[in-house]
Amino acid sequence: MPESKSEKKSGNVPQAVKGMRDIMGEDYYKMQGFFEKAQEISEYYGFKPIETPILESEDTFTTAIGEGTDVVDKEMYTFKTKGGDRVAMRPEHTAGTMRAYIENGLVNQPQPVLLYHYGPAFRHENTQKGRYRQFNQFDIDAFGSEKSIVDALVIRTACAILEEAGAKDVSVDINSIGDKECRSKYVRELTNYYKKHLKDLSAIDKERLVKNPLRILDSKDPKTIELNEDAPDAVSCLCPACKKHFKEVLEYLEEMGIPYSINKLLVRGLSYYTRTVFEVIQMTEDGEGNVKPLTIAGGGRYDYLGKMLGSKKDIPAVGASIGMDRVISMPWYANLKPRIMKEPEAYFIQFGLEAKLKSLNIMEILRKSKFPVIQSISKDKLGAQLGQAEKLGLKYVMIFGQREALDNTVIVRNMETRSQDTVKIDDLKDYLKKLK
Repeated sequence: MPESKSEKKSGNVPQAVKGMRDIMGEDYYKMQGFFEKAQEISEYYGFKPIETPILESEDTFTTAIGEGTDVVDKEMYTFKTKGGDRVAMRPEHTAGTMRAYIENGLVNQPQPVLLYHYGPAFRHENTQKGRYRQFNQFDIDAFGSEKSIVDALVIRTACAILEEAGAKDVSVDINSIGDKECRSKYVRELTNYYKKHLKDLSAIDKERLVKNPLRILDSKDPKTIELNEDAPDAVSCLCPACKKHFKEVLEYLEEMGIPYSINKLLVRGLSYYTRTVFEVIQMTEDGEGNVKPLTIAGGGRYDYLGKMLGSKKDIPAVGASIGMDRVISMPWYANLKPRIMKEPEAYFIQFGLEAKLKSLNIMEILRKSKFPVIQSISKDKLGAQLGQAEKLGLKYVMIFGQREALDNTVIVRNMETRSQDTVKIDDLKDYLKKLK
């Protein structure tokens, strides 16, 4: 007899939503290790932590990121709450952090305000290796200064984090797309150029020409990519103030020994950027023996975002974002160990009912003594646990059986010398200090 629909449904095993994944085991430790290193370096450079909500008002992102971008037009997860509010799961961190800066009155603190934050973001993108619909980012942001040295500080911090994570020979692709004084001239020149080649533009790029011509520079269409080679460049359209700012940023990079290339096609994917835009590049093997440039971080200035989100005046700001999922999947990743991860120093063996009753108390003594162990409290046989201890190659084995439970002792065996001591439980903490 065929199964009914209800029977089929009840037999299905739930699976993670497409493009999202469970992070566990080594991947969890890799992610945590990277975060701790990024956090440490950011603190050295003066950045302080902030955590913003995953859910924000939908307007926060549609206003900030802008129409004509893939993020707003295609990728955001949005819904209406039971109270009728339109909200979005954050597709990136910058807009929410600027909202927090304004809402919490950080403008009244000494400027610039330097912040770092870490956590998931969500975009309904096409899934591929190293790219997920729920992904993790580490961001640094500097609010309240238009000085070029702040741009350089953000780029230096991002490069330092990636180098400490194992990236070799990183370089920076950089461009300046001007401010409101000179951007209109560039957009006008760009629009006129594309209108002359309208027949060569794909349907989506023709839409971008109306909504946001800068997005065409980011096109993945082969014909448009070829067309972009001869497109006007933003740097030639910069006003004197923007030229000076960009020149100073490049001078800082040269002074710090950070290799860079001016990339006239670089505009980044979000509409709020102004002046400096950059990407950190790492040459990486693609698995087929080919070495290709890979973007592992990116960012830029967003001096007008604050006013777009309701500030009475512009808030100069610059930031960078690092895609953590991509970094920890790279062959060059240094497998940074998190502070919570402790290498075991002994294997704790227990067997027999009396020993099991007291074994958790022994483990609490070990924890308070900061003496990490591997244990298998669900196993009962001495031989099986000793065999496992031998395979792991640990120097010490601690044995707690029926006799030891009655005598309130623990046997500590040195697996290298085969010598052993019988230690009173009350003396165990002092004894462990001698083993370190």
